[in-house]
Amino acid sequence: MNQIGNTPVYMPTVLRQPMTGKLIGHAYKIYASEFQQQILPSGLGTTKVFGYGGMIQDLHTGRSVYYRSAPGPTFEAIRGIPVHVQWINNIAGPHFLPVDPTLDWANPNAVSVPLPPFPSFPPGYPLAQKSVPIVPHLHGGENPSYYDGYPDAWWTADGKTGMAFTTNNYIFPNVQQSTTLWYHDHTMGITRLNNYAGLTGIYVIREMNDPIASFLPSGENEISLIIQDRSFHADGSLYYDPVGANPSIHPYVPPEFFGNTIMVNGKVWPNLNVKPQQYRFRVLNGSNARFYHLHLSNQHKFIQIGSDGGYLPQPAELSSLMIAPAERADILIDFSSLAPGTTVILMNTANAPFPNGATADPETVGQIMQFTVINGSVIPSKIMPTVLNNIPKLKPTKTRTLTLFEQEGPNGPLKVTLDGQLWGNPVSELPQAGTTEDWQVVNLTTDTHPIHLHLIQFLLVSRQKFRSDDYVRDWLKINQTTTPGTPPYFVKPTAPPIDPYLLGQPISPPPNEKGWKDTIQMNPGEVTTIRVRFTSQDGSPFPFDPSLGPGYVWHCHMLEHEDNEMMRPLKILP
Repeated sequence: MNQIGNTPVYMPTVLRQPMTGKLIGHAYKIYASEFQQQILPSGLGTTKVFGYGGMIQDLHTGRSVYYRSAPGPTFEAIRGIPVHVQWINNIAGPHFLPVDPTLDWANPNAVSVPLPPFPSFPPGYPLAQKSVPIVPHLHGGENPSYYDGYPDAWWTADGKTGMAFTTNNYIFPNVQQSTTLWYHDHTMGITRLNNYAGLTGIYVIREMNDPIASFLPSGENEISLIIQDRSFHADGSLYYDPVGANPSIHPYVPPEFFGNTIMVNGKVWPNLNVKPQQYRFRVLNGSNARFYHLHLSNQHKFIQIGSDGGYLPQPAELSSLMIAPAERADILIDFSSLAPGTTVILMNTANAPFPNGATADPETVGQIMQFTVINGSVIPSKIMPTVLNNIPKLKPTKTRTLTLFEQEGPNGPLKVTLDGQLWGNPVSELPQAGTTEDWQVVNLTTDTHPIHLHLIQFLLVSRQKFRSDDYVRDWLKINQTTTPGTPPYFVKPTAPPIDPYLLGQPISPPPNEKGWKDTIQMNPGEVTTIRVRFTSQDGSPFPFDPSLGPGYVWHCHMLEHEDNEMMRPLKILP
């Protein structure tokens, strides 16, 4: 069985003020490249991937060595110390996964939008496959938009760029709370492919004087777990569905992709040896579209202490955890009562698509990984403080009502939209810096969507049932076009007030969703209200001008949805 442990950590170049020697930053050179990696158990062949690489410290020799992997090594940042990253694209191409040139995509070689009949993939359209554009995004990061990974701000290894002010030199201020972020590719129209190929990794922000850290496992007992699903050909190469649901319109993009194996930290169905002690796991759902409903096979409970944007207000004891694509959960699992040789399986029971899709096969995608208890000192867990974080009570000054709407094609879902609009429409979300808004998001689809806002950590206010069929009927009637049943894709629609359609009482956030979030599950048949303060996380003005640069985006983090119009620009006004 594959074994995993702690993920290698990038080593920075330390930047100091010349006169005083004061630490003023950490600098990195990070390379994106193509290589072979042993993901499947030894003997089953290696897998071609795209991955990130940079300098790390060799655990055996202590020397600085170059290391690359998919997912990539981990950034360890310190709150208040800026990180400077030079991202270098060494992926010469061609792309080995099916680029669909009928989508709104990066298109570095200016391929004309093809018309049917479409060739099968492979070969697809060789000119569309020829170059591999990338643009990294620090997910959950509070950063100037120049360094946010705007989808059109991509670049290629041979010097093509998507926008006039594209830069590969990023600066992350790291002024937000200590937490687990992640970095991943965000290129327009091929985010699903570049992430699936391996362009992901963890980014940890630590607080130098963190009052909670002394109560938590650390060192070898603190481990990041990047959970992803993958499928493979017999030779070990990655399989990605090359046929769309509506192949006469979009030939190569499926509605969602679900792999038939589970990969953790770049290894399929791995084992992690643990001592009879408590462990801290920084869990990331890095899958394209799969949700995970996690529980332990021995039915032991565990404690969640943090979510996307930092510590929860209080520890939350859980029997299970639902985690959507892009969400993070900081959890504690105590193995101190288990005898050496005991094995515990991390299980998954989430349907795919969620919530109304196929049941997770308990013999395959129903299992995530195995923990094996080995000999070691039995160390009982420490008693956690009752308060971990002080979450402010925010007061909104404006409410927006927005919709999630799915357009049906001849053979199934054709695209899903945010507020019935396409990516290329004029910007309609134009909040002013310093203000607080409630976003009421009305889900008119049958899927749960993980909705992500760039730049901001927000708070979940409530979820509430509503009369979905009545609302979509009236919404379409108000916004009627020449094509019955479709919204006016090229203008912002009018949203009927939601109050007359609401059912029952609003449902308050459960304890593990009461902290800062940048990605939130929005369920079908529900209105999800989030409270968004357009300031730094602590309520102070941004330490940069968020109105400058290409701007930000908000989108569904099911990557096939994001690549097929479920993304909209977000501009912050000064």
